[in-house]
Amino acid sequence: MMTDTLAIIWMPKKNNKTMLSTHYENISISGLATVLPENKVSVDSYAKVFGEETVTKFKAMTGVESFYRSDSDQTASDMAYIAARKLIATQDIDINDIGICLFVTQKPDFRVPGPSYIVHRRLGLTANCSCYDINLACSGFVFALNSVSSMLQHTSKKYALVLTGDTSHRTMAPEDRTMIMLFGDNGTATLVERKEENNSKLFFGLRSQGSKFKSIITPAGAYRNIDAPTKRTEWSDGISRSDYDTHMKGMDVFGFSITDVPKLIKDFLANRNLSPEDIDFFALHQPNMYMLKQIARKIKAPMEKMLVSLDRYGNNSSSSIPLVLSDHFGNMRNKRVHIAMCGFGGGLSYGCADTKISVDGILGVEHSNETFKA
Repeated sequence: MMTDTLAIIWMPKKNNKTMLSTHYENISISGLATVLPENKVSVDSYAKVFGEETVTKFKAMTGVESFYRSDSDQTASDMAYIAARKLIATQDIDINDIGICLFVTQKPDFRVPGPSYIVHRRLGLTANCSCYDINLACSGFVFALNSVSSMLQHTSKKYALVLTGDTSHRTMAPEDRTMIMLFGDNGTATLVERKEENNSKLFFGLRSQGSKFKSIITPAGAYRNIDAPTKRTEWSDGISRSDYDTHMKGMDVFGFSITDVPKLIKDFLANRNLSPEDIDFFALHQPNMYMLKQIARKIKAPMEKMLVSLDRYGNNSSSSIPLVLSDHFGNMRNKRVHIAMCGFGGGLSYGCADTKISVDGILGVEHSNETFKA
C-alpha cells in the first residue's frame, strides 16, 4: 500500500514544473579556492594532430582557447587538497570544527578508498569528521552543496568541505577531436559554514534523467563490461576509441543542455519567485560558449550576467562552477553577490542553487604540480 502511494506522489506529469526542491537556513558558502596544474595547453597546438581547419571550427563553436593538463602522477585529490589547505590556512579554520569532507570526482586515486579519505589524512582532519564521495561530473558541485548543507544543518559541527576535481583527459581517446581539446584538469575546495546569526540561505532544485545514462559514458573500467578489449578501434564516427574511453553522444547532450537545462532554470526561478533581473550573476557549468549563449537566450538573461571562464580553462567538469567563481571574484573584497548556479551533465543530472555570497572568502585561481607520494 505504501509503495502504491509513493508511486502516485512521485509520478512524473507532462509539463510538470516540480523538482526536488530543498532549502537550508543559516548555511552559507564562506570560502572557495581553486587549483589547476601548471601545464597550460593551447588548443592551437592540436593543429598538427587534427589540422588547422578542424581546430579553427572547434574554437569558433566552443570558445575554448586553452586549458590546463595534469602531470602523469598528479591526481584530482592532489589539487583539491592544495586548495583545501590554502583555504583552511587563509581563513584560519580550526580543523576540529570541520565535520564533513565530501569529494566529487569521476577520476579517483584508487577504486577503494575514495579520495575524501586521502584528503582527510593529508589535512589531518579528526576522527569526528564524516568522509564520503560522490561519482558525479558536471552537476556534482550543486548536488554536493545540497548534500553537505543538509548534513551540516543537523550536526554540531561548524564547517563542511566540498571538494571537486577531475583529471578528465585520463579516459579520453587522444584522437577524439570532440573531447580532447575541451576538458581541463582541476581541483577545488569550498568551505560551507553553519552560523546561526548570519541569516544566510541556500536554495536548491534538482532533477535527473537516468533513462539517458548512456549519453555520457565510459563503458569499461568497472564491473559491467569487465572483459572489454583495451585496443582502440574505429567507431562509426571515424574516431578510434576503446570502451575504456569516455564517449559523449553529442546530439543527446546538446539537446539536453539547450532544452532541459534552461527549463529547469526557469522553473527553479519561478518557484523562488525570482526573475533573471533579481540575480547579479549566473554561474553555470561551462560546456561550451554556444550552449551558454543558448541557455542565456532561453532564460532571457543578458550575457553580461553569465560568468565565463571556459575560454581560458576549458570545460572543468565538477569544478566548473567554483572555478568560474574563483576566476571572477578571487581576491575581491567588500562585495556581496546574489548568485544562481546550475550544473548539468552525466547521469543525466542537473541542478540549480541560489544564494548570496560574500566574495571576501573567494580566493583566486592558483597553479601547482605538487603530488602526494602515498
